[in-house]
Amino acid sequence: MIVDRLREVPRVAVAELVEATGASDMTVRRDLDYLAAQGILKRVHGGAVPLLPSGAEPPFAARSEAAVASKRAIAAAAVERLRDGETILLDSGTTALEVARLLRHRSMTVMPLSLHIAHELADAPGIRLLVPGGEPRRGELSLVGPLTLASLRALRFDVAVLSPCAYSLDNGMTAYDLGDAEVKRQALEVATRSIVLVDGEKWDRSALAYICPADRPDVIVTDTAAPEEQRAALSQRGVLVEVVGAELRTGISSEPTRELEGTSR
Repeated sequence: MIVDRLREVPRVAVAELVEATGASDMTVRRDLDYLAAQGILKRVHGGAVPLLPSGAEPPFAARSEAAVASKRAIAAAAVERLRDGETILLDSGTTALEVARLLRHRSMTVMPLSLHIAHELADAPGIRLLVPGGEPRRGELSLVGPLTLASLRALRFDVAVLSPCAYSLDNGMTAYDLGDAEVKRQALEVATRSIVLVDGEKWDRSALAYICPADRPDVIVTDTAAPEEQRAALSQRGVLVEVVGAELRTGISSEPTRELEGTSR
């Protein structure tokens, strides 16, 4: 049942499995440890995630249905850090799409790295929309390639809002696609400051293509599922870590609790 469940969702929690099976907490944890030893899943704080190959990217449609409350809470916290009149470079991905939806009634210049987001902002009255060149990745509609890189190099932005595919202290920020990683690296180079959006499902995971060290961003916005010891380590390295509260993650309340860790560089 655990294996079948992990084929459908990006993460299972021990408490969820206890409720679903009627087994004890200790039995569920032993089963998770056994499956981890077989290379079927990876144990994370409070549960487990599927042990996907580093080059296997879950479909955009599937990701858009995962951890929606958490992504919206993270997006809302990130948007509060953006000021009207700024120039914003907005990444592709499902969390970045939630950011775009919150920017529709703001007044700023935005260059999205996704056709999904360009479409979302196309008729936003206060948004000056800049669309880069490039090749849309099939299924993802994120923009990659030489034309995208040339568009980025020709401009300078106040803020880059990025959402990596995976994140870990040891392996840094990573992406499934080589072209996507290259675009994200260039985005960091052309922005004065960076805000990185990392929901709890992405922590302690690695994808194929390296983007940058874990402590390269100025601000990381995450949720309470992010490992506390790793958040503390990042704070010690000078990264400002903002944690949105669990109540938004579960959809119980519309008001997130928020915690700041570290000092912004």
